[in-house]
Amino acid sequence: MAGKKDESESKIVEPSLWERLERTAPAPRTSLTLDRIAAAAVELADEEGAGAVTMRRLATKLGVAPMAAYRHVTGKDDLWALMIDRVSAELTVSEDVTGWREVLRSFAVQTRELMLRHPWMAHVPAPVIQLTPSRMAVAERQLAALVDRGLDADSMMAAFRSVSSFVQGAVQSEIALREYKELHGWKSGDEARQALAPQMNYLMTTGRYPVYRQYALAAARKDDPTWEFEFGVDCVLDGIAKRLGI
Repeated sequence: MAGKKDESESKIVEPSLWERLERTAPAPRTSLTLDRIAAAAVELADEEGAGAVTMRRLATKLGVAPMAAYRHVTGKDDLWALMIDRVSAELTVSEDVTGWREVLRSFAVQTRELMLRHPWMAHVPAPVIQLTPSRMAVAERQLAALVDRGLDADSMMAAFRSVSSFVQGAVQSEIALREYKELHGWKSGDEARQALAPQMNYLMTTGRYPVYRQYALAAARKDDPTWEFEFGVDCVLDGIAKRLGI
């Protein structure tokens, strides 16, 4: 038994992805680094979409053998995490902004803009999005804006996550609609509605959806996703303020 214990204790624990990223190698044997891998993967995803990011395509873009990249990242989750961390570093709110509402709203608007610039973000698994240094810094900044409002720990986190969840869901839907329109060659909301008119007309003539029909006839902001998003964020923030009395 003692021998087994000694053997277990002697096992080497591999450093995490983020520990390796922050280490400074005094004399690297290769020009291939985690930062270079992340930059190339982001560029590939921006140009060709999430599906284009494979280890083989990435290796070709970097001009290395496929196995060379595996010496730096263990698989797709590591790669996604590096990509998310790299682009999320663009999210920042000045320390001069101290109001909890202003901080959370600013990050919400910036996150939408970031995801629209990098639509592949809508296809990354949620756990990967959460656990990167840049994403943790974004969360920390928002939680810091809430911590002095007299909230218990659970309420503070729930408020933060309510805004984050709204942003993620709303922008994923916006990107999905944009990609669907692009797939069918529809260049405007009017073109999309014209193409879908037969289905919509039938549904409206059934008389089962009078409120939706009223919306379809009266709405003036059908093609203004920025207004719709910011209105939604404000509704969430209003609800948090009302519920928590902050």
